[in-house]
Amino acid sequence: MHLCIHYALMLHNYYADANETNIVFGLARMIKEKRQQKIRSLIQTKNIGTQDELTELLSKAGYFVTQSSVSRDLEQIGVVKVRGFYALPQTRNSTQKFGLLSLGTAGENLIVARCESGLASAIAVRIDNAELSELVGTIAGDDTIFIAVKNAKSQKAMIKKIWELFDN
Repeated sequence: MHLCIHYALMLHNYYADANETNIVFGLARMIKEKRQQKIRSLIQTKNIGTQDELTELLSKAGYFVTQSSVSRDLEQIGVVKVRGFYALPQTRNSTQKFGLLSLGTAGENLIVARCESGLASAIAVRIDNAELSELVGTIAGDDTIFIAVKNAKSQKAMIKKIWELFDN
């Protein structure tokens, strides 16, 4: 079990007060965010090709994690492999991309698109009208779109196709 979570659970069992428990789980969330920040930094500065390499680098930096935790972190960050090495998801210049600012993943079946304010509906309509085979559906707010896809494999392909759709 991941040491940070293990420690949080021990503290959770120790403290009976709900407010103190919330502090503990808030701390665990902060540790995860710092770890994911370190992962981003490592990927930007080194050519890392495997989760084992990344786990070892994190360990040397003081983050003791399992390969499965690293796998979950990579998925949550939206890391992809390019020419055999991990790469961060690219954000595009919004003025050239019809207001689309970034694409990220949430779980295996969801893509979260960030847009300029007021443009989410228009971008969602363009995505829907493209009739992409991986697409299950979209839900648009003011500046955010949830894009549902069939599975994790479809998720990666869909991100690429969406960027291509807005490369006009």
